[in-house]
Amino acid sequence: MKAWQFSGVHLPLELNEVAEPVAGPGYVVVDVRASGLCHSDVGMLEDQEFPFPPGGPRPMTLGHEIAGVISAIGEGVTGWKIGDRVGICMTNDPAPGLSEHGGFAAKVATSADFLVKVPDNLPFSIAAAATDSGVAPHHAVIVVGEVTAGTKVGIMGVGGLGQMGARIAVLAGAEVFVAEPREDVWPMARELGAVRVAKDISEFAEENLDVIIDFAGVGSSTTAAVETVRAGGRVVQVGMSKRTAEISTYDIVTRRISLLGTMGGWRSDLESVYKLLASGELKPEVSTISFDRIADGLARLSRGEIVGRLVALLPE
Repeated sequence: MKAWQFSGVHLPLELNEVAEPVAGPGYVVVDVRASGLCHSDVGMLEDQEFPFPPGGPRPMTLGHEIAGVISAIGEGVTGWKIGDRVGICMTNDPAPGLSEHGGFAAKVATSADFLVKVPDNLPFSIAAAATDSGVAPHHAVIVVGEVTAGTKVGIMGVGGLGQMGARIAVLAGAEVFVAEPREDVWPMARELGAVRVAKDISEFAEENLDVIIDFAGVGSSTTAAVETVRAGGRVVQVGMSKRTAEISTYDIVTRRISLLGTMGGWRSDLESVYKLLASGELKPEVSTISFDRIADGLARLSRGEIVGRLVALLPE
């Protein structure tokens, strides 16, 4: 079968002929129906300083946002059967596309511990994107941010993750304030349910925000979040566009600010996100390409041409 593989930083993604995977003990083989393209894939390909280079074999098949159908089951696997529609939620290592062969191929082998059932009415394209762009914001908003009904939440950035985070917060009953410098996406933020939208989070200083979730991570965004959240509030750091930020320890200490980092999430997050998606209450912006356009799709992602999430569809 064909697979898009990573050989090293600053080297082009290669479309290689590889052997089909087998289902070892505790593993299943999933026939990939959709595989999401992520900024992490771009970072691994282009940035020598990117903190998460693939730790698996070389060359290694990328693609860590995966949904498909189980086609083989290994020894010791229970609770699953051939034909089940599943998404792969990476909660441990080794993880497909990061430390072992991933989903930019027709088939992928993965631990059965990573599987979450995809609702019958949910398209594979959305199910694949949600394994990352749904799980990470849900975990940041609900688990780490502890957002509930009545919480006043600041959302910084409404890209692929931020738009999901904002909507999840709205559905939880929170009052949501969006900071986004690109005015062209403000209408989308309002459609998600934001009560106010502004260019900078500091414009909401008088709102006494309980929680600010930084999906941008551009360094100065973390600084502004710490300075803007109410005394005793919390800042949840998701975005990592910059490796460092200069923050006010004075604000953290004297105003008792909690600064919390988060990455990814749990299977329970994906289960909750799939329920929201299946109900129609959560509607991410997802565009699709064919499998043979994955390298081109990552280039478009690198150039900032993609709004929402981009997913490659594979033939059945």
